[in-house]
Amino acid sequence: MSHKGAMLALGCGLALAAGALFHGLHRKPGRAPDSGYVNSATCAGCHRDIFKTYRLTGMGRSFYRPSAENIVEDYKIHNTVYNSASDRTYTMLERAGKWYERRHQVGFGGKETNVVEKEVEYVIGSGNHARTYLYRDSEGHLVEMPVSWYSEKGGYWAMSPGYDRVNQEDFRRTIVNECFSCHNAYPQSVRASNFTDPTFSDQVPEGIDCQRCHGPGGAHVEAAGSGRATPETIRRTIVNPARLDRDRQLETCFQCHLETTSRIPSRFPRYDRAPSSYQPGEPLSDYFEYFDYAPGTGHDDKFEIAHAAYRLRQSTCFRSSQMTCTTCHNPHRVPPVEEANRQYVAVCRSCHADTHGSERLAKADCVSCHMPKRRADDAVHVVMTDHYIHRTRQSHDLLAPFQEADFVSLDTYSGKVIPYFPPRGSKDRDVQLYLDVAQVQASTDRLPNILRLQVDLEKSPPTRPEFYYELAEAYEKSGKHSEAIHWYEEALRYGPEFRPATDGLAVALIGFGDLNRAESVLEKAVASGPADAVALTDLGNVYLKQGKPDAAQRTLTRALNVNPETPEAQNLLGLALAQKQDLAGAERCFRAAISIQPELAAAHQNLANLLARSGDYVQALYHFEKAIASDPNNADTRDRYGLLLATTGSYDRALVQLREAVRLNPNLAQVHSDLAAVFSAEGNFESAANEYTQSIQLNPEAYEAHLSLGMILAHSGNLAAARVHIGKAAQSPDPAIRQAAEAALR
Repeated sequence: MSHKGAMLALGCGLALAAGALFHGLHRKPGRAPDSGYVNSATCAGCHRDIFKTYRLTGMGRSFYRPSAENIVEDYKIHNTVYNSASDRTYTMLERAGKWYERRHQVGFGGKETNVVEKEVEYVIGSGNHARTYLYRDSEGHLVEMPVSWYSEKGGYWAMSPGYDRVNQEDFRRTIVNECFSCHNAYPQSVRASNFTDPTFSDQVPEGIDCQRCHGPGGAHVEAAGSGRATPETIRRTIVNPARLDRDRQLETCFQCHLETTSRIPSRFPRYDRAPSSYQPGEPLSDYFEYFDYAPGTGHDDKFEIAHAAYRLRQSTCFRSSQMTCTTCHNPHRVPPVEEANRQYVAVCRSCHADTHGSERLAKADCVSCHMPKRRADDAVHVVMTDHYIHRTRQSHDLLAPFQEADFVSLDTYSGKVIPYFPPRGSKDRDVQLYLDVAQVQASTDRLPNILRLQVDLEKSPPTRPEFYYELAEAYEKSGKHSEAIHWYEEALRYGPEFRPATDGLAVALIGFGDLNRAESVLEKAVASGPADAVALTDLGNVYLKQGKPDAAQRTLTRALNVNPETPEAQNLLGLALAQKQDLAGAERCFRAAISIQPELAAAHQNLANLLARSGDYVQALYHFEKAIASDPNNADTRDRYGLLLATTGSYDRALVQLREAVRLNPNLAQVHSDLAAVFSAEGNFESAANEYTQSIQLNPEAYEAHLSLGMILAHSGNLAAARVHIGKAAQSPDPAIRQAAEAALR
């Protein structure tokens, strides 16, 4: 989500290319979290031994603040990671009793640049397999850090899952309710109102607590402390998963341990539910809809980090028995390895008493053969137990290292998505709509899926805005602005306060060219809610496109006051300042944007254009190259880079870039003219004439192209054709072109 293409034009003038606004999805809440949750330390009063052993489990140590007592990582010696994909170096530091992640790059002239340092404020993960780190930004968002610690091989630092790539999220991946809820207890006060809101209260719990499996404990504590309630009454005030039927027992674990894949939208919280509102004992289908890849699409043997329940459900042992997760695991206690192995073998022998012979089986370790450890596809530095119970030992090396980049292709999928859990009947009409949304989001083959979602919406219109919003989003991503506007408006008809639809409507209006209405929509959004850096940045972008640099500067400054680490706001503010001829201020903003987001191509190009205008061609070329490395398919960047190469006399390299720009976008008249100019400079007048002709065909008012083509024709002796083109150039509103044409005619 970014302001794509907001760039300076190389040369004297300034220009804004079309830019997309960015916004996040905010679901309207359904049922509010139960107010009966208590501080889990209360449980220790009656359940001291269980509470003590549970705090030592992976779940009990799932989230916490760092301290000298719980640090196991090496922050002093082996504390540096260089990520070649993104060309960034990270150093983990300990200083004055606090811990930090620092990022830098080697920039122009070999100097250290783009330095960012953040304090580790929270740790996610027990360290049994990995630990990841968070900081809180100026808007109260929890943000993931790019380097994690992994326990394999005695412990080492490496990139967090999803970060070992060119355009990684660095220090900008906000943690939202939907992902955070499986790594911690429910907060006692929830500021965030929806699953994808990254705002949490200051009082964040530390670790998954008793109530995630037993439900809110307020009534239980009150009954137990009253002195009047009977033991049976006290038991009835709390959920004991052991007393639930098998499905509800399993779903207590499935709420966090069932994920079909992290590669596509595999799990949708139902739109009528609020964050932190699932309670053990209720059907999980009232809270989530689950989806998976269709069989036979190349994903049948995937193994991912959150696959314990998913793989277990594939096992014949699971399907042919009444086993649950607690058949093998005691959630309150981690037994010693030998004791755990004896427990697992005993469970296996309860059904397979004669397998391998009773004497051999008594000494066996069933798990190592039938549930071997395996490297996770989506977290390549993590080795987990595969809970798919295999009949025979697998022959290939399940622990062989591989690069995250090997699985980037899994991020794009064009096949079908199918409902996964739970089984549904045909009367569940909402399930089809959720399936349609999942298919639209998951598949790169978008248009047929968009039409299917639209047909199903029109056939049985729901009353919630989210479904209409998803259809509008799909149309907008497909470049169909008019259709997107209609469906955003439908979403707002069903949810007038549904902010994502307001944001999306502004995006579509800009794409459609209706800047005045986009301005009105965003001004109302900014005025109606708390300070929001994203909305303010969007509005500043609109003002820039309308040629209002003063209004843009004021609005973007407000955005940066809310969150100074908004790279798009820094980049756009640079454009506003450049329009006001504050070139030094513009340069500071462009460099600030790059420091926050080193791969932000628009900021690199804007800085390159600015440096070229000031005559610093060497550094300008450096930043053009950075822009192209981040966004190689941008024809405008290639064009500007090619022109600068030609200016420095590198005609061969200039032709490579300008030809690529023409290939990327053959409908840009100016690119053809620029390529023609370089051909002319090399003396290749025939090729130049062809390119000028194409430029004029695309834009009959390309007066400079008319003048140049006319001069080439005149020199070749075709005076009649030359006079036509030079005569057209003489009509130019640009005095320089007009005067040159008139002189040529004389």
